[in-house]
Amino acid sequence: MTSDIFVIGGGVNGCGIARDAAGRGLSVELAEQGDLAQATSSASTKLFHGGLRYLEYYEFRLVREALRERETLLVAMPHISWPLRFVLPHHKGLRPAWMLRLGLFLYDHLGGRKILPPSRSLDLTRDPAGVPLKPEFTRGFEYSDCWVEDSRLVVLNARDAARRGAVIRTRTRVEAARRENGLWRVTLRDMTSGETFERSARILVNAAGPWVADVIGAKAGLVTSDRIRLVRGSHIVTRKLFDHDRPYIFQNADGRVLFAIPYEQDFTLIGTTDADHEGDPGAAECTPAERDYLLAAVSEYFRNPVTREDVVWSYSGVRPLYDDGASSATAATRDYVLKVEGGKDGEAPMLNVFGGKITTYRKLAEAAMARLVPWTGAKRAWTARAPLPGGDFPWDGAPALAAELRAAHPFLTERWAMRLTRAYGTEARALLAGAERAEDMGRDFGATLTEREVRWLMDKEWARTADDVLWRRSKLGLRLDEAEARALDAWMRANAPAPAPAHAEGEGR
Repeated sequence: MTSDIFVIGGGVNGCGIARDAAGRGLSVELAEQGDLAQATSSASTKLFHGGLRYLEYYEFRLVREALRERETLLVAMPHISWPLRFVLPHHKGLRPAWMLRLGLFLYDHLGGRKILPPSRSLDLTRDPAGVPLKPEFTRGFEYSDCWVEDSRLVVLNARDAARRGAVIRTRTRVEAARRENGLWRVTLRDMTSGETFERSARILVNAAGPWVADVIGAKAGLVTSDRIRLVRGSHIVTRKLFDHDRPYIFQNADGRVLFAIPYEQDFTLIGTTDADHEGDPGAAECTPAERDYLLAAVSEYFRNPVTREDVVWSYSGVRPLYDDGASSATAATRDYVLKVEGGKDGEAPMLNVFGGKITTYRKLAEAAMARLVPWTGAKRAWTARAPLPGGDFPWDGAPALAAELRAAHPFLTERWAMRLTRAYGTEARALLAGAERAEDMGRDFGATLTEREVRWLMDKEWARTADDVLWRRSKLGLRLDEAEARALDAWMRANAPAPAPAHAEGEGR
C-alpha cells in the first residue's frame, strides 16, 4: 500500500497535519521515534496565547493569527483548554505604563475577540492579586489568554487522525527516506522489536521538530540552505505560591517576560528561559543556572522569596525556530516557515516544517495542506472549531460535565471528577460506564489513577510506560512517589497489548 502522505514526527505539528490530511480523505501514515509529544510538544508553557511580547518585535501577523486561534481552539477542545486572566504588575523601572496600555489595546483588538473579556487596569493595593507581591507593586493590568494541556492536545489530534483512517506508529524511527520511481521509500525501525520495514508515500512531510535538519540531511540525503535555531526553554514547578486562580506575567530587566501560573491545583509553574541549545534535543534539561535565573526573576516580584527548596520538578524543551539571523534567542521569530523541496517533473515532494508555536498548530496544518494542493487536490479546510475527541460540549461547560459525572458515579470526589473531565471530556462517560463503586475501576495506583483508566490509555492513546501516563497523558507524576511509579510501570509492561507486526497497515495502535 502506498500512502498519499507520510508524516515524520509525532509532536503537535505532525499530528495536526496528519489529522487535517486524513479529514480531507487522504491516506496518511505517521511515525514518531518515541512517545507522542515526548519532546518539545510536552515542554511548553501550556498556553494558547497571542504572545504579548512579540508585538515589540513587530510580529503583527503572527500575533493576529494566534489571537484569532485562541477562541477557535477553545471551542474545539473545552476539556483541555480554558480561559485565564493574567495579571501584569507595572514595574516602574522597566516598560512604561503607556507602552503596556498600548500593547494591551492592540492585544484586545487585533484578534476579533468574542468570548474572552478585555484587559483592564488593577489597583494592586486593593486587588487580591496584589497580596503575594512586594508592596512597591501598586499598579497593574489584567488581560485574557487561554491554558492548554499541551501533550493531551497532541494525543487527541493523533486519535482524531486515526479515527479518520490515519496509521499512527509510535516508537518507530525513520532510518532513511529516498526517492524512488516518483515515490518516497521510507525505511522504518520498530524501536520495541528492532524489526525494520519499508513504507512508500507520494508526499513526505518532515515535522520532526528539533530533528528537522537531521531528517533533511542524514535521513533523506538532501542539501538545503535553510537553517534552524535550537532554543531551549526551561520551566520549574514549585509548591503553590499564591491562593488565587490568576497567573502572573512578570517583566524582567533583560527584556524577557516570565509566567507564574497556578498549576495542577497545588503547584505553581514558572517559565520560561530562552537559551541557544547545543547537542541532542532529546537530552535537554533545565540547568542549575536556568533554575536560579527563574527563581531570582520571580523573587523580584513576590513578597516571599522563592528558593531552590520550593522546586518540586523541572522540565525543558528545545524549540526548532527558523534561523532568521536574530541577534538573540529571545528575538528569534516564533513564526512558522514551510518549504517544499522537489515536486517537479514527477519528483516526489517533501514538505519541511520549521518553527511554529503551539497556538498556531492548526493554522500551520492548514497552511501545510494548502502548499500540498498541487499534488493532493485536497482543498477543503475543515478543522476550525471541529471538536477533538471528548470536546463536544460548550466551551464553559466543564463544571457541569464534572457534576454530571459525580451524579452518575457517586464514588467520584469533586477533584477526581474534574480531573477526568479535563482529561477526557465527554469520553469520560465511556471510561466510567457501569462503575458504581471505586472498586469497579480496578486496581488503584494512587492519586485517583485506576486500572480502568490506564487500560484506556494503553488501548486508545498509545501509552506504554509509566512516564507516558504520569508525565504526558497526565501530570500525576507530581503526586505518585517513585515506588508507586515503578509499580505502575511493571503492571503496564505485564499487561501491554500483544504487539502487531511492525509492517501491519492497521491503525498503528
